[in-house]
Amino acid sequence: MTRYGDGLAVVTVTYSPGETLDTFLSTLADATTRPVTVVLADNGSTDGVPERAAASDSVTFLPTGGNLGYGGAANRGVASLSDEYGWVVVANPDVSWDPGSLDVLLEAAKRWPRGGAFGPLIREPSGEVYPSARQLPSLGRGLGHAVFGKIWPGNPWTREYRQESAAVRERPAGWLSGSCLLLRREAWDSVDGFDPRYFMYFEDVDLGERLGRAGWLNVYVPDASVTHIGGHSTSRMSNRMLAAHHSSAYRYLSDRHQGPLWAPLRFAVRTGLGLRLKLVTRKS
Repeated sequence: MTRYGDGLAVVTVTYSPGETLDTFLSTLADATTRPVTVVLADNGSTDGVPERAAASDSVTFLPTGGNLGYGGAANRGVASLSDEYGWVVVANPDVSWDPGSLDVLLEAAKRWPRGGAFGPLIREPSGEVYPSARQLPSLGRGLGHAVFGKIWPGNPWTREYRQESAAVRERPAGWLSGSCLLLRREAWDSVDGFDPRYFMYFEDVDLGERLGRAGWLNVYVPDASVTHIGGHSTSRMSNRMLAAHHSSAYRYLSDRHQGPLWAPLRFAVRTGLGLRLKLVTRKS
């Protein structure tokens, strides 16, 4: 097993991130008192922003050679780091860090020696708190949320899945939003990082479940907070992202229900998600 140092690195996946990357980097400077190395795992930006950001000595521009999706590019970024970095943050480039937020996550990691992933409280630009620490989507809970989440937001499956009634306190969760995660690199290695088959969406759900199976905890740390500005690079192709979301949802559920006995269920799930995708894309 590799012995890592105590260094801190931040990996963010860029795809023509625009001005949000400047906000990400400028607020990161106040998120921790520790020195930070930043890796921009770039999936083919055309706006020139990541290359300009890499003019800083602490920022490295790392082209992935194509659009690998979020998880695949994040894996490349983490793999590029030397062994001195035992702590890795994987975060979207449209995150704005609250002052001291990363130091709060690192302090929490001392309290949870079996913590593999640590997630902050995430706010929307409106100030609304995003439910970023959730239960794993069991078959019933996941399908109930998928079917009723849009038309009946207060349904019991969605409320349970999103942990809407849970107290806002430091606690283990089934999984944490991949938009901002502090990861113990030993834990990351134990599950080989993100599953690159997920182009976008559900790679964080899958990671959280695999970390749990490997004996690690996913710890929600709401005393640390960030704002997810949201959607700069995905807003131009919303239908494509919706299709990716539904495809990833099917992959997640089908991976966990393999074999001929589950074939009718997999067919029903695929059909239902396909119909749902047609409905939501027609409205968008």
